[in-house]
Amino acid sequence: MTSDTHIGLDTAKPPLGAAADWTIPQHWERFTPVEHRVWDLLFARQQECLKGRAVKQFFEGLDLLKLSKPGIPDFDELNERLFARTGWTVVSVPGLIPDEVFFEHLSRRRFPAGNFIRAATSLDYLEEPDVFHDVFGHVPILADHVAADFIQHLGALGLEAHAGGTLQRLARLYWYTIEFGLTMEAGARRIYGAGILSSFGESVYSLESDVPHRARFDINQVLRTRYRTDSFQPRYFVIDSFEALLETVSEGLDHLYEALEGTEDLDPHAADDVRKAA
Repeated sequence: MTSDTHIGLDTAKPPLGAAADWTIPQHWERFTPVEHRVWDLLFARQQECLKGRAVKQFFEGLDLLKLSKPGIPDFDELNERLFARTGWTVVSVPGLIPDEVFFEHLSRRRFPAGNFIRAATSLDYLEEPDVFHDVFGHVPILADHVAADFIQHLGALGLEAHAGGTLQRLARLYWYTIEFGLTMEAGARRIYGAGILSSFGESVYSLESDVPHRARFDINQVLRTRYRTDSFQPRYFVIDSFEALLETVSEGLDHLYEALEGTEDLDPHAADDVRKAA
């Protein structure tokens, strides 16, 4: 698992060597054989673990984008296939980037990916998203047209929330969908959130453990519910489909922010806060 997502950093100045939008050259040729082997190990382990657990769009994306090719993906090659499919590209960044910069990239159909990979001694935990989390977890879903449109729309909503002082609520929507979302597929729950897809332990826990609460997706509940960044999630929200998710946010969120002003946050551990999922 990762201890955090991109959301939460608000540093104004990019580091030395980064462009104004915090992007940097990938320099794929600089990755070492050891780093490529770490990717291959993570990929093989996670691909096997996700059989029967991940949404079909994830596996379709792996095939369409040829991500099973050994080694950390070369973004130039990956972007040729991804852009041709949905108009998205992956851009390399040094690590966590400011919220406004992150959402600006999403709004322009660019997904920022950390230009490093975890150590072989830390396969199951890292403090910020690396290239495996960002590319294996997020990018296959970007090959789905509806999911790709939703994530771009979420980027635009993120910019609005950053400007309007409502980023805390928008961050919850991002967290409970793009990072830790579940969906229904052929009557069964499946994973589509990157934080779960890239986590060996949470891939099983999110679907099979009796510990977490699983609730039908309700936008008002999502915007009110706190989340954990230091452990497996105590709550997951289950959407019906990407189409339904996109429709839910298509008219913006300002009216919901206004309606929820002054309401108390919900505890993700509390069983009675939200409706149970089927």
